[in-house]
Amino acid sequence: MRPTPRAVAIFAAGVPLALFMVIYNPGLWQWSLGYAALAFIAIAGDAALAMPRRLLRLTAQAPESLQIGEVGAVTVTIANPGRAGTTAFELLCERQPEASPEEMVRTQLRPGQDAQARFPLAPKRRGRISIDAIWVRWHGPLALVEFVRRVEISRSIDVVPNVRGVRSSTLDFFSREALFGNKVQQEKGEGSEFDALRDYVPGLDSRFIDWKHSARHRKLLCKEFRTERNHQIIMAFDTGYLMLEPVDAITRLDHAINAGLILAWISLHGGDLVGTYGFDATVRQYLGPIRGISSFARIQRATAELGYHHQETNFTLGLAELNARLKRRALVILFTDFVDTITAELLIESMQRIANRHVVMFITQRGSVLQRAVDAAPATFADVAQAVIAHDFLRERSIVFQRLERLGVHCLDVPSRGLSVALVNRYLLIKKRGLI
Repeated sequence: MRPTPRAVAIFAAGVPLALFMVIYNPGLWQWSLGYAALAFIAIAGDAALAMPRRLLRLTAQAPESLQIGEVGAVTVTIANPGRAGTTAFELLCERQPEASPEEMVRTQLRPGQDAQARFPLAPKRRGRISIDAIWVRWHGPLALVEFVRRVEISRSIDVVPNVRGVRSSTLDFFSREALFGNKVQQEKGEGSEFDALRDYVPGLDSRFIDWKHSARHRKLLCKEFRTERNHQIIMAFDTGYLMLEPVDAITRLDHAINAGLILAWISLHGGDLVGTYGFDATVRQYLGPIRGISSFARIQRATAELGYHHQETNFTLGLAELNARLKRRALVILFTDFVDTITAELLIESMQRIANRHVVMFITQRGSVLQRAVDAAPATFADVAQAVIAHDFLRERSIVFQRLERLGVHCLDVPSRGLSVALVNRYLLIKKRGLI
């Protein structure tokens, strides 16, 4: 318990009055002491009428986990002790990362009712939010004294990648199976797994004509192939500092993880094996390819453990280590970014070695600071110079993509919002052509 600024101001207002009375008539000194005693009696009475600290019963409820972009809340309930009158409370949540002072919440405890307060949580990064304690402050009826109490909570909330978008995005993809029932779907395409022979019609690729069977049946027959399954899909995430740039309130790395989870769900549903790989200056994580839709939870946990590292990415070490771990041909999907030409040269050299054994997709996200500098209308000469320099960087960036495509690497440079759709479409195209 401690006096409020109002109580201090009331007591301090009596000091000049007491001095004036003593100077005017020294015999009035008793009245000055009476004013001080009256102020102390008012403060003591306010403390007696306030709700005692021992009657404070506070409980808190928090979700066990939150997904990025999802809004949650810590709900605090103050039980009614059965006292008459209304008490106003101010609550502050002590958490890590630390809460700002603007997150103070006010509520009132009315007779016969419990008081509730909500602390909203909208995490922008994966990790863990620790709710350590709730600070509670309330005043007496005259607002002359205030009580402050710290209530231990000790709760933790895991912030995981957003999988709600995965289910909603894949709903349309599997809508036909949801309508007609689950069935084995043999997707015909340009794979290497033979399916059947069919009569040749104009428009079919003449390379697939089976001349031996055509001569036997005395008509042109064309081979039809089936899209293969049981492929290995490795999603490699660059966790370096360039992937920490926020785009639409979340980092590039989290955009890549969300898109990768959508692809993992579709790939596992289609019979492929999916694994994850994280690296920057060193290898951070490796989850070998696993099969079955029941394995999606393991992939989600693996991506949730990918940290944010403020280090430059070593493509030579990371891609060489991944190439050594993969024993059979796989589709390697690299989510990364680059700026300078020196890093790009090392990147191209490393990509060339891994592209000799595997099918590689190189994924970057458009809409960076460079693109915004080029698109912005210049107001000063400095803005013009900045736009010219940014344009040169983007031109060199396009040259890197051209060199990678000549190596047989499938490149995607798309905005973050369209990353999931572009990634799934390119994956299906690669599967259809039987390139893995």
